[in-house]
Amino acid sequence: MPFRGLALHTWTLDTTPLSGALRAARAAGWDAIELRRLDFMRAAEAGRTADDVIAEVKASGLAVACVGAEFGWMFAEGDERKRLLHVLDEQCRRAVQLGCTTVMSPSDRGRGPLDRAAASIREVGDVAAAHGITLAIEFNSQAEQFNRLDVMREALARAGHPRSRLLLDTYHLLRSGGSARDVEDIKPDEISYVQFSDVPASGLEPGKALDRLPPGRGIVPFREVFAAAAARGYGGFASYEAPNPAAWSRDPTEVAREALNASRPLLPR
Repeated sequence: MPFRGLALHTWTLDTTPLSGALRAARAAGWDAIELRRLDFMRAAEAGRTADDVIAEVKASGLAVACVGAEFGWMFAEGDERKRLLHVLDEQCRRAVQLGCTTVMSPSDRGRGPLDRAAASIREVGDVAAAHGITLAIEFNSQAEQFNRLDVMREALARAGHPRSRLLLDTYHLLRSGGSARDVEDIKPDEISYVQFSDVPASGLEPGKALDRLPPGRGIVPFREVFAAAAARGYGGFASYEAPNPAAWSRDPTEVAREALNASRPLLPR
């Protein structure tokens, strides 16, 4: 199954205002954009509303591949849990306004009981389902507990919620010691979203995640990973999420075009 297209994650152009990131993505030829919770927060700090952001994104002509929420809901309690669930609900509503059916959230960074995490995954799945949204949950190679594909898959399997599914990120897959073969073991339709960037061949530092590169600059076997995801039934967008201060210091359109040219030949046909 071929992917739907390629999206540019706004973190890739973090120091560029959203309006500039949209222009760069459109000029370079990306099919879609991925928005963060932070994009809406920065707009609010500048006196703009969420409706202003949504109107601007729609005017760009770019599809919206995914909208980000906040992590921390797996083990949060009390007022903080209420806040995080409200944020998720809010981001789901914004995704619907943008014609997007996927919201993503990283898993928690700390540790907690797996059964508690599974119960939370069911709860956030219900929030997403109420909007017709699928929540893509990402394991993070730098996290304490949910730092590998197999650990995240186990939590999702325990939850068993059709609207809470796996986010596969090539950077975290390779940094956590995973491979394309691990993706081949995934059940059909288990993946709800794909993010990608390359992992440096040398110089990895624990806790460092702002060293992401365009495809072909590192060690990720993109053709194999993408083909394995497609074979498991994934046909959505692949989002290029590559925060790196070296890229932030360059012209955003050049960064966007360079990454797109490196990525398109790798897509499954």
